[in-house]
Formats: sequence, C-alpha cells, structure tokens
Amino acid sequence: MTDAAPASAALLAAACLHLGFQLTVTMVVYPALVRAPDWATAHALHTRRITPLVALLYGALVTTGAWGLVDDLSCTGTWVGVGGAAASILVTALVAGPTHGRLSAGKDDRLVRRLLVADRVRTAGAVVCAAGALSCLLR
Repeated sequence: MTDAAPASAALLAAACLHLGFQLTVTMVVYPALVRAPDWATAHALHTRRITPLVALLYGALVTTGAWGLVDDLSCTGTWVGVGGAAASILVTALVAGPTHGRLSAGKDDRLVRRLLVADRVRTAGAVVCAAGALSCLLR
C-alpha cells in the first residue's frame, strides 16, 4: 500500500456506501415508488426520507474524493472515482432533483421515464467511482 492508503480507503468506503445505496434505489425503491397506488403520498414520503441520506452520502463522496486527490494526485483510480462520483452528483442536481420537483405536482409517465434514465446514469457513476477507488488500493 502507498502512503495515500488512508485517503484511498476512505474514498473506497464512501464509494461502496454510495454504490449500495444507489443499487437499492435502482432495484428496490424506484420500482416500488413507480407502482405505488397513491403517487402523491408515496412520492412526498420518499422525498422527505431520502434527501438527508443523499446529502450525507454525497458529502462523504466530495470530502473523501478531495482528500484522495490532495494526498495522491498520481493514482488514476482516484481521478476515475472522483469522476464517477461527480457524474452521479451532477445528474442528481441537474436532472433527478428537478424531475422529482416536477413530479411532486403529480405523476407524469414521461417524467418518470426521465427519472429512471437519470437513476441508471447515477448507478453507472457509482460503479465507476467504486472501481476507481478500489484500483488505488490494489496498486
């Protein structure tokens, strides 16, 4: 292991938490939300419950990603990991968040499809983030 092992390990831990969270949203949460008989209630409850968790996870990704870059600029995996995390965060901020805002007014199948596509992009970003972070510890 390199001198940057603590930073790389922290980024990997945050990346793995994010990946687990994102896979749960993709495979469990969104399918249940889409099929909820009372969209308005289910969506409002989902938003209230998930927002603090998203803020915590994304904060951990930003913090550990910055630490990883400061400690070891030479590990390509850190850059890849930070790129994957950035993709997930940006898609949330620019697509998923605003789409959820519009869906709070009522279920719209076109907006739901947009949300599901954004979710898959975030999941891909989470996979890239975890793989990049892992590669720094394996070198």
